[in-house]
Amino acid sequence: MRILHFADAHIDMLNRGKHDPETGLPVRVMDFLRSLDKIVETAINEQVDLVLFAGDAFKDRAPAPTYIREWGKRIMRLSRAGIPTVLLVGNHDLSPALGRAHALDAFTTFEVPYVHVVDKPRLLTPEDLNGLPLQIVALPWLSRSRLLALAGEQLEGVPQSELYRHLELLLDRTVQNLLDQAKPDLPLILTAHASVQGAKYGAERLVMLGHDLVLPPSLVKDPRWAYVALGHIHKAQDLNEGNQPPVVYPGSIERVDFGEAHEDKFFVIATIEPGKPTEVAWRKLPVRPVIERRVTLTNEVSPTQRLIEALGPRENLAGAVVRLVVDYPQALEAMIDDHELRAYASEALEFHLIKRPQIEARARLGDESLERLTHLELLEKYLLAKSVEAEERTALLTLAREILEPAADDDLPAEPSR
Repeated sequence: MRILHFADAHIDMLNRGKHDPETGLPVRVMDFLRSLDKIVETAINEQVDLVLFAGDAFKDRAPAPTYIREWGKRIMRLSRAGIPTVLLVGNHDLSPALGRAHALDAFTTFEVPYVHVVDKPRLLTPEDLNGLPLQIVALPWLSRSRLLALAGEQLEGVPQSELYRHLELLLDRTVQNLLDQAKPDLPLILTAHASVQGAKYGAERLVMLGHDLVLPPSLVKDPRWAYVALGHIHKAQDLNEGNQPPVVYPGSIERVDFGEAHEDKFFVIATIEPGKPTEVAWRKLPVRPVIERRVTLTNEVSPTQRLIEALGPRENLAGAVVRLVVDYPQALEAMIDDHELRAYASEALEFHLIKRPQIEARARLGDESLERLTHLELLEKYLLAKSVEAEERTALLTLAREILEPAADDDLPAEPSR
């Protein structure tokens, strides 16, 4: 059997910026849809036996109808081709309220042929997979509230500090119970939208919501699995590389932000044959170039020219998403020509110029001694020296006061004088 595995489509992740004149959709959304089209076309052209999507179709838990339509078009192509397709519900697809519909519910409601949506832990058998001789233990995203609902009264009275450890044990037991129900004579896959201990995180930390419940490596590396298809972490990796079973995060299907500028993007085709090791083929996706340059200027005579050189050949910027981050002494401000830089990068899809002037932060205290200032007074002087806006300065000082002067500190010994 040949199984196409992908995850973390997030097709509405970058829904701002320039729009495509033909479709009216944001160009960056079209990039994600282009990757999704490549995945669907491969599945159909190569006649794979199963498509397995490991969660997070969208960025938003309540995606706009336009994005639901675009996702639906692609999944319907798989349905019409008669390819069994499993859609795992990820954290970005799931409503935070129990009982509310999730972003993939329509495929179940309308009973779309060959499409199977999994929104709770379950074992999929050949009867669930259109006769495919395969079993899948499917674990969608489980929030803390949903796990507590599963636990019932088991965790009543457990201290908050120990709750996550108990929830992870419950998650482990849930998977083990499903594993024990599987038939030993059929290949068995684990698919989960979850974090695994030891996985390397990418820039998706910026978009993930809430705390992660972590699966232990011993669970995902259990030799009874023929293949482990994961989603949720955007960095492509095999956590059991060179060994069986493959434990694969294919990663997101497009670069989400500048933290992924140097990461290639993939989907995976796994070939499962009884009695043989599972083979994994990484298929690279044609994603948009993302370029980031960071420059620290000192006393350059021609700072603008230095920044142009840092951007590299102009032709390499064409069609790319580009960010130039510049740290420089305040005295060079007038010598940096923003217009010339933007003209040089005019062929880029997007050009972000981030200027960070370094202001002399030395406070002029006159006769006042630093040693006599409190922590809060020192912080306020620092924020003033860095030209932090008044509203943000007030918020930071309020937060600092809560940390440095907690209400419960009445019985603590006084801080020694400095």
